Amino acid sequence: MDKNAQVIKDLDRVIGLIKTDTKDISAEEKKAMVADTLDHFNNYVSPGWLKYRKSVSSDSEDGAVLEWHDEGAYCYGLNGEKFIDCLGGFGIFTCGHRNPEILETVKAQLDHQALHSQELLDPLRGYLAKAVADITPGDLQYCFFTNGGAEAVEMALKLARIATGGRWYISTVGAFHGKSMGAISMGGKGTYRIPYSPMVQQVQHVEYGNAEDVRKAITNLQAVGEKVAAVILEPIQGEAGVIIPPEGYLKEVREICDEKGVALIFDEIQTGMGRTGTMWRCEAEGVTPDIMTFGKAFGGGIMPITGIICKPKMWTQQLIDNPWLLGSPTFGGNPVCCAAAIATIKYMLENDIPGVCRKKGEFLKSGLEKLAAKYPEVIDEVRGTGLMLAVEFKTSDIGYECAKGLFARGVMTAGTLVNAKTIRFEPTAVISQQDMEDVISRMDEALADTKKAFNL
Repeated sequence: MDKNAQVIKDLDRVIGLIKTDTKDISAEEKKAMVADTLDHFNNYVSPGWLKYRKSVSSDSEDGAVLEWHDEGAYCYGLNGEKFIDCLGGFGIFTCGHRNPEILETVKAQLDHQALHSQELLDPLRGYLAKAVADITPGDLQYCFFTNGGAEAVEMALKLARIATGGRWYISTVGAFHGKSMGAISMGGKGTYRIPYSPMVQQVQHVEYGNAEDVRKAITNLQAVGEKVAAVILEPIQGEAGVIIPPEGYLKEVREICDEKGVALIFDEIQTGMGRTGTMWRCEAEGVTPDIMTFGKAFGGGIMPITGIICKPKMWTQQLIDNPWLLGSPTFGGNPVCCAAAIATIKYMLENDIPGVCRKKGEFLKSGLEKLAAKYPEVIDEVRGTGLMLAVEFKTSDIGYECAKGLFARGVMTAGTLVNAKTIRFEPTAVISQQDMEDVISRMDEALADTKKAFNL
C-alpha cells in the first residue's frame, strides 16, 4: 500500500470514530486509541508534553484519560470517566461545555456559511462589534477580532504605538499576556522570557499593585527623552496565581496615564465576560482603559475568537486611510466564530452570568476558606473573586498531590506559573449547588490524604 493510501485508510478510521457514539466504540478500539494517543503525542506533537501536567501525569496507558465528550459542567473521558470541571479551560467555559443555545446558533450558521470571502462585507462582524461596544464600559467603540489571546495582545501593543507615537511599554512582574513574541515580552516571569531573549527591548517591568512604580517608570523614561506608548495590566493577574491588586490601583494607574499622555491597556482575556462577577473586571473600579483585550469565554466555549476594543481617539487617521495596517488575520472575525460570540453575549445578558459567577463564587470561596482553616499546615491562602479563585499551598509538591487527589475523585483543576503551588478553581457558571458541595467534600478528602502523605 502506498503512503497516501495508508494515510487515507488511517484517517477513514479516525473519521469513523468521530461519527460513532462513544458507547458504540468497542473496548478494544478504546484501548488502541489510548495507545495511539500516547505514541502520537510523544512522536508527532511534543516529546515531554505527557509528563508536563500541572495536576496529574498522563504518560502511561494506566493513567491517561482521553477527553472525548463534554456537556454542561462536566468533561468525560473516553472510558466514561466523569469530571466536575473546576479548571474551565483557564476561563473558556464560563457558559458551560457545549452550551445548547450557543451550539444551536453555530450549527445554524454552519448550514449556510462558515468562513468569509475576505473581500465581501460580512455582516456578523459588524453586528458583533456593535454588541461588544454596547456591553463594554465608557466610550470603547472600535473592535478588531483575532483568533487567540496572544494575537489580541499583539494588536493592542501595535495599536498603542500607532496611536501615541510612543515606543516603550510598562508591564508588571508576574504578568502573563501570551507567548507570541510581543506578548511574551510583556510577560513578567523569567521562565517564559529567558529562552527568547533578547525580545522587544523597550519594556520596563514594575511591581504589580504599586501605582507609584508605574508613575516613576514613566516619569524617568520621559525625563531622558523616551516616549511611552502604553501601560498594560491584567485587572487581576491570572497565571501569577489569581493576584488581586489593592483597591483603587486601577483608578490610580488610569489617572497617571491621563496625566502622562500614555495609553492604558487592560488585558481582560481571562477576567472578562462575567468571570469575576462583573461583565468586565475594570467595571468593579469604574475604570475604562484606552484599549481592552478579550477572549477565552468570548466564543462561548464553542469557537475560538478573541479581539480588542478601543476608544475612538485610538483609531487614528493612519488606520482609517489603511485599515489593514494594524493586521489582517485570515480567520479573524469569521462568520461562524462571530455567530458563537453573538449567541454568547445574548446568553450572558439573559441569564445574568456575571451575577451568577459572583453568587456561586462567594459560596465556593467560603467553602475553600473553611478548608484552609481546617488544614493550615497544607494551605497558605485562598484568593479570588467570582469564579476566578485560587488555593495556594505550602509547596508545589503539596499542591500537586492535592490536585492528583482531586483528579482521582473526579474534579479537574490545574496549577499556575508552570507548577502546582497554586491551584486554580474556575468552574463553569452552570455548575450546580450539589456539584460545588461535592467539590468541597472531595477536596476535604484530598487534603486529608495529602496531609498524611507529607506527614504534616
